[in-house]
Amino acid sequence: MKAEELLIARGLVKHFGPQKAVDGIDITVRKGDIYGFLGPNGSGKSTTIRMMLSLIRPDSGSVVMFGMPLEANRAAILSRIGALIERPDFYLYLSALKNLELLCRYSGINANHEHMMEILRLVGLADRAHSAVKTFSHGMKQRLGIAQTLLHDPELIILDEPVNGLDPQGIKDMRDLILKLNSDKGKTLIISSHILREMELIANRMVVINKGKVVVEGDVRELTMQGRQRMVLVTSNPQKSISLLTENFPGTEFSLNRLNEIQAEVDPVRVEAINRLLVQHDIGVRQLNVMNSLEDYFLNIT
Repeated sequence: MKAEELLIARGLVKHFGPQKAVDGIDITVRKGDIYGFLGPNGSGKSTTIRMMLSLIRPDSGSVVMFGMPLEANRAAILSRIGALIERPDFYLYLSALKNLELLCRYSGINANHEHMMEILRLVGLADRAHSAVKTFSHGMKQRLGIAQTLLHDPELIILDEPVNGLDPQGIKDMRDLILKLNSDKGKTLIISSHILREMELIANRMVVINKGKVVVEGDVRELTMQGRQRMVLVTSNPQKSISLLTENFPGTEFSLNRLNEIQAEVDPVRVEAINRLLVQHDIGVRQLNVMNSLEDYFLNIT
């Protein structure tokens, strides 16, 4: 059974003066997705997200969310969405909890103390609930920003570059939080990012846009399985191995890195034959890794 489609954008176009920032974008986000929204800087990601949130109007095209046209049902749709666009802003001299209380008051959200503390626990900030936000690291502010988006228990969460500027631990914390929101809380997420390794780790579906147009949309695993794969091979005789492989697999470039590993971009169907050839010539195969890289795929198609 096909998953419910929470968001359907068709034919989105947006000009800024003579510049066409978005050129006929179509995307579909299904319930339960962690949907990666990928593209180089200037590709139209942020403009598309702003149209999906009705922050700017498209010149043409349509957005349907939860089965309702966005233009005619803006308030009803936005009440079911949580979004963090660019960096979150807070009253820095107030505590995390007080910031959430004020946001609830300004937004008309009926959230009691227990509910806000539960959200702070979810994002890993319960022990800093009463600390002034000015004392928070950048990663903690990002997690508090996500806490803001959760106050009204949205069905769909949209995050624009959520790991920008984070250190490795902050990136891991954000990754774990996104996965928890999806698996434990049943949230559907759209994540705009240019950090491809993170999208490879968390997203199940993705769209890649370039110069305002969709290049490809689909399942992350299926897309990265297409084409050639990166092979890293460790053998008992690297030099003999390269000579043998170069002779038997013309058109494939085999090289030796500083760790004495053999590297090559290979067709997936050739991996078994490569291993068999080396064993037949009494060369010990100590390690053979084949990697499907989202980064390689992204760079190839853009």
